This record gives sequence, structure tokens and C-alpha cells, in this order.
Amino acid sequence: MPRLPYVPGFARPLGPGEARRPGKAAGKALREAVPRSAHADWKPGAGRPGAVESVESANAGRLPELTPIRVGRMAASPFAFLRGSAGLMGYDLADSPVTGVGAQLCGDAHAANFGLYGDARGELIIDLNDFDETLHGPWEWDVKRLAASLVLAGREAGADELVCRAAARDAVGAYRHTMRLLARMPVTTAWNAIADEELVSHADAHQLVGTLERVGEKARRNTSARFAARATEKDGTGGRQFVDAPPVLRRLPEREAAAVAAALGAYLATLPEELRPLLARYAIQDVAFRVVGTGSVGLRSYVVLLLDHRGEALVLQVKEARPSVLLPYAEKAGFAAPAPGHEGRRVVLGQKSMQVVSDVLLGWTTVEGRPYQVRQFRNRKGSVDPAALAPDELDDYGRMTGALLARAHAHSADPLLIAGYCGKGEELDEAVAAFAVAYADRTEADHAELLAAVRSGRLAAETGV
Repeated sequence: MPRLPYVPGFARPLGPGEARRPGKAAGKALREAVPRSAHADWKPGAGRPGAVESVESANAGRLPELTPIRVGRMAASPFAFLRGSAGLMGYDLADSPVTGVGAQLCGDAHAANFGLYGDARGELIIDLNDFDETLHGPWEWDVKRLAASLVLAGREAGADELVCRAAARDAVGAYRHTMRLLARMPVTTAWNAIADEELVSHADAHQLVGTLERVGEKARRNTSARFAARATEKDGTGGRQFVDAPPVLRRLPEREAAAVAAALGAYLATLPEELRPLLARYAIQDVAFRVVGTGSVGLRSYVVLLLDHRGEALVLQVKEARPSVLLPYAEKAGFAAPAPGHEGRRVVLGQKSMQVVSDVLLGWTTVEGRPYQVRQFRNRKGSVDPAALAPDELDDYGRMTGALLARAHAHSADPLLIAGYCGKGEELDEAVAAFAVAYADRTEADHAELLAAVRSGRLAAETGV
């Protein structure tokens, strides 16, 4: 066999007697420094910011007229509070035990941030679907956020404590089992594992089939064309324009709309070259401001109406991208992230790193000096409300989302290394479930503090929006 040079970017050739990918043994060795049982430990730090202080800090830089909507959405329940407080949880996790193994994180992997969406051919995929906070950090953080959110969602649904804790425990168990499965696969097979109907069988989530079918049917109708039919009207010149529906959807001053439209030129340059002729067949018709999400309320977010030669609509979302709220805490935990250069680029590349199939029109741009991500709006999106699931479905949903999270992490972290640490037994599952219950209790107290601030008038809240 010829002696070939080592090429950076590939694995080094094996020497005589060397084992292939010694990650499993290295993962097991990490248990000495960070016992799996240590992940059960958590208590609020002495300098922890209060819930109200955290919300006020997170509101900085947002459009002030919209922050009451954000507060109102977070005040709806403890689970809703968790959804809007990724930064506070980052603070809480910064001093928690970590193995030092990094992965590309979702950064906000709560149970409502998984869902269905369409691929380029319209087929439905289920996966993580929110990446505003994505960055490189400790894989344990996504797992713990998912587990805690399942406890809170279960409590909101009226499930008893045993069911809630079991959902958290089994989500971690599914994460662990999936990592072990991926570690045993050929690398390419593991890399391209797609989240489809086989996932339900792998995660033993059969009770969830009916719910996923109903969500899938609704998702297939959730398209740009359907949104445009409801949200636009004829403009008198043969085109269409958005209709005011404040506070969620509102028309823009001409200067602001023109700035967003002009920024799409730079967006095109971030797309694969072969896709640019596709968008060249659409004309930009109108731009409007649209409020979205819970954690995103108050950020600048636009919808852009495009029409083809037949008058068929494609709607793009142009959404402000700020630095991940987890960044200072990941750095504190020893994960120094390179400067992203552009926050929209960080979001897009993080999403593509974690998903097997991503929106083909993902890109980024800059509008009046602010970074934005760009994506299709309503590309057959559908979601399961974990707080509305029956007890047997909650456990299945936990297993399914745990499996999805493992597959997403395995693109950036060696599954052999994490699988070696997690092991065959349930020690990690039980430890993270204990953390999840404790953190859910703390979140309920934070939510009560927020409600008190709303009642006292310290924080303005607009509900029902």
C-alpha cells in the first residue's frame, strides 16, 4: 500500500495496532471527572437574576411597543415562561456539570421547538425547527432544556408528577439509545439518518401516531399561497398587497419596505448558485411587519410577498438575528465560539448543521445595519402542542424529541464519544429527570414572580395576541 500524505480536514490514517475512532473509551473515561449522577444537582446561584430582571434585560433593544405582547405570552403559563427565558436558563446552566464535549446546540431545545416542515418536494420532515440561539456548546444543555420543558408541559396538561418525570427520563433515554445506535452505524448512514415515520417506531412512540397524522394533514395546507390568500388583497394595479391586521401584521412606511426589499439582493448571494434562477422568476410585490414566536416578539421581522408569472405566491420571512443569548454562558463553561461575522449566517449555518433536510431558501442579509436571517414562510410547517398531549402521548413525544435531538447533535459531535459517556444503564436518564423536576419547580416560582410584576403594574402585558 502506498504511503500517502496526511490531508488536513480528514481523519489521520491509523497506525499499526491502533483502534478505529477510540471515542467510546474516551467517553467512558469522562465519567470519572463528571459522574453521570452529577447531572441531577442544581440549585439557583446566589447572584441569580430575578425573573422580572431577566425579562427586562431580554427586552432591551426590542421594539418597545411590542414587549407587552412578549410579556403577555410568557405570563400564560410556566411552560410559556420557560419558552421565553432561554437566557435565564443559560445563566443557570453555566455552572452545571459538563463533560467538555461540545456540539452544535439548538440553544432553545424546549419541547415546542420540534415540528413538521416541508422539504423541496413537499414531503414532510419532523425535526428541530428553531435555531435563533444556536451555537457550539455543551451537549448536555439542550438535553436538560428539553427534559425540563417536558415536565412543565405535562404539568400544564394536567398529567401527574410520575408521568411528567417519566417523560423527561424517557426523553434522555431515547437520546442515549439513539446516540448508541448512530455510533454503531457506518458514518454516512448515521449522517444521513432522516427524521421520518421510521423514527416513531425507533422511539417506540406509537401512541403519538394519530396526533402526528392530524398535525401532518394541517401542515400540508400551511403554505405561502394559503397565507397570502388570507393576508393580502388586490392593490388595484394587477398585483397584491398585505392587509393591515395589527398588532400581528402591519403595513410599512415606503422607506422601510424599500430597505427590506433592497436587502434581498445580498440575500441571493448567500444561496447556492443553482437556486438563484428559481427566485429570478418571482417579482417582489410587498413587504409587511409580522410579529412571531414568544422569544422573538419585539425583534424586527418582516414578510415579503413574491409572485410568479401566474400570480402564485411565495412568502419569505426576513427576521432579525441577534447574538445567541447563550454566548456568555457557553464561554464561561469553556466553549469559546469564533466570531460569527454575521448573526444571520450563524443561525443559518447552525440550522444546516443540525438538520438533515433544511429549507433550500435559507440565507441571510443585512437591513439598515442589522443582521437578518431569511427563510420560507409557512413551508408546510406544523407543530405538536406538548402542553395539550394526553399522558401516554407525552411520554411518546418525549422519546421522539430525545431521539431527534441526538441525531441533530451527532452531526457535530462524535456519537461514539457521547454514547461512551451515556452508557447502557439509566443513570444519566434518572439524573437529568431529577434536574428537570427541580428546574420546573424553579420556573414555576419565576412565573409567579412575573405574574406579580404584571399585577403590580411594573411590567405591561398584552394577552390574547
